[in-house]
Amino acid sequence: MKKLFENLNFKNTFLSGTYYKPFLLSVLITGLSYGLYKGMLDNFLAEVVKMGEMGRGVTEFFREIPGILLVFVLALFYMLSAETLYKAGAIIMLVGMAGHALLPPTKVLATLAICVYSFGEHIQIGMKNTMSLKYAMPNKGGAALGAQNAMSQIGTLVGYLVIVFAFSAFAANQPYTVFFAIAAILAGISAILSMRIKGKSETDKNKRRFYFNKKFNKYYMLEMFYGARKQVFFTFGPYLLILFYGANAAAISLLFAVSAVACFFASPIVGRIIDKLGYKTVMVADTLILVVVCFFYGFAHHIFPKNIAYIVCCVNYVLDSVISLASMASNVYVQDLADNEDEVKATISTGVSINHIITIFIALFGGWLWNALGIEVLFIASAVLGLCNSAYAATIKTERKQ
Repeated sequence: MKKLFENLNFKNTFLSGTYYKPFLLSVLITGLSYGLYKGMLDNFLAEVVKMGEMGRGVTEFFREIPGILLVFVLALFYMLSAETLYKAGAIIMLVGMAGHALLPPTKVLATLAICVYSFGEHIQIGMKNTMSLKYAMPNKGGAALGAQNAMSQIGTLVGYLVIVFAFSAFAANQPYTVFFAIAAILAGISAILSMRIKGKSETDKNKRRFYFNKKFNKYYMLEMFYGARKQVFFTFGPYLLILFYGANAAAISLLFAVSAVACFFASPIVGRIIDKLGYKTVMVADTLILVVVCFFYGFAHHIFPKNIAYIVCCVNYVLDSVISLASMASNVYVQDLADNEDEVKATISTGVSINHIITIFIALFGGWLWNALGIEVLFIASAVLGLCNSAYAATIKTERKQ
């Protein structure tokens, strides 16, 4: 393991004497655990829990609630260090994962386990960035954040691929319980590693409060549109492939893996496009492309034979994952308007909270819409949201600060 860190050149990014090694190792193993979990969760809910489209919307409603409550949790426990909260998040995630492995697969208990895991996950997300920056060498904050994100993405991708191979090998008897148990063991190992992390890094004050300023009103609205659009694909995209096209856990996990790789390579390209064309152009074009994606997702089975329509929807899912990277443009927009770096952080943090608030209602509304009126209407509604987003983004003034 020591050679791994040396080969990755992390010693030139992080300060010696800090606890970056157990931290990054815990991030890697958490990513692996999450990859196993996410790779089979949707199929588990559909095949074992027998959860329909409305039930999936309700589950997603409860999964997103911790994201809204996080700002209040951080404000309440402001005296605790980032390291302490990171450890608490690891333990809570372990409890949630163990719930999937040990509890009977009922709708209520499965939703409870998802909610608990999500709570721990949301606690860790902000702490990871804080700790990465704290352990970084001077002027190496970006590299430290990149290293931390890379470890998480590598772990998650490996987890997806393990599910692909395992569930392909045991196609006749899908081993959900076994792999939830393995994911829980990995979560436990990550929690043990986190206990080796010492220090008292101060949590980001900007994540402990809401920040509103009228000059950011358009950004807040754009985050609402983005949260709504994101939730439709994140929740109901894979579920459509499972319920309508019969995709198994191996196929869904492979789709997630392909999306992750595509986003890895596309992310820097999208960033350069934002710099070259400007954030306004990217915001408008992004959601116009989304309208095409929504059309094929909702109507592919009316246009093509079912096997071709399935492939079209899979391609659409990957394409949506890539164009979702254009949400980085709104962060550049905030940076253009803000007077200082603290205002940027506080505004983006508030935008994330707004994003979560809208997603919980879209999860419920989307499940009802699919159940009552059909998948076509759900994705028509998503396309309309995309058009509204484009129209609203077109009103942005782009007089950049000198």
